[in-house]
Amino acid sequence: MPLLDEIVAEIAEEMGSYSERGEVASYIPELARVDPRHFGIAVIDADGNAHVGGDADMPFSIQSISKVFTLTLALGKAGDRLWRRVGREPSGSAFNSIVLLENEKGIPRNPFINAGAIAVTDLILSGHQPREALGEILHFMRFLADDPSIAIDEAVAASEQRTGFRNAALANYMKSFGVLDNPVDYTLGVYFHHCAIAMSCRQLAMAGRFLASQGRNPSTGHRVVQPERARRINAIMLTCGHYDGSGEFAYRVGLPGKSGVGGGILAVAPGKASIAVWAPGLDANGNSHLGRIALEALTRRMGWSIFGA
Repeated sequence: MPLLDEIVAEIAEEMGSYSERGEVASYIPELARVDPRHFGIAVIDADGNAHVGGDADMPFSIQSISKVFTLTLALGKAGDRLWRRVGREPSGSAFNSIVLLENEKGIPRNPFINAGAIAVTDLILSGHQPREALGEILHFMRFLADDPSIAIDEAVAASEQRTGFRNAALANYMKSFGVLDNPVDYTLGVYFHHCAIAMSCRQLAMAGRFLASQGRNPSTGHRVVQPERARRINAIMLTCGHYDGSGEFAYRVGLPGKSGVGGGILAVAPGKASIAVWAPGLDANGNSHLGRIALEALTRRMGWSIFGA
């Protein structure tokens, strides 16, 4: 796809000229050290061809993007029973807010806010030691990306554990309602570590391909999830994947997507491509400022919005 190569290269060049790049996630000390001038983009098309630009091969902390993959694992373990402990609705609140938990008896609004992802992590942990559960998550990421080199950034994980007081509050509050089954420290340890997985845009786009291909890995033919489940994960990404900025992302980009405070975004163009962008500076809602702009440019030029060209 020469046209796609050209568009990706153009977008990478354009993003380099922006002076307003957002603010890095300073509340996690390790992320505060990341240079906001980075920008990477990788598009893996339906034929498996990679179209990359900028810092596409530089690993970064995927943070909440990992929640897409833990949700997939948890659904594989529990099926629709998962929805007894976490909802599927947008929260309308900050990703680390505790406000709704009191009104809704400890049940998080969706699996992509912090409370919801902690509940999902707790389900994966059940019946395992923390190291085993974390190994399962990491193995799944390596399998999807077809890359055994993917690893956890231990410095970022330690940084989150030292400063994750709000997440501890969320977990303890859910525990008081019986939403969590395991010791809070165990669940939080696994949660902090899977958020600290480091991947490049190329690796992340590879890992997300099954969501663009009706649940199947198009290279191997291996079915990761059934088509219906892939569609439903994409639906939750569209409505909840950017926290209180999900509506704006759907309006401007028109694709299912999941952001992380490391500055990454995984986006899915069903039947067409898996896309990952990285720009560390965040907007007021904790989403990559330039990442959203880049994806809006890509979908507009390629006519990839799910709402029509």
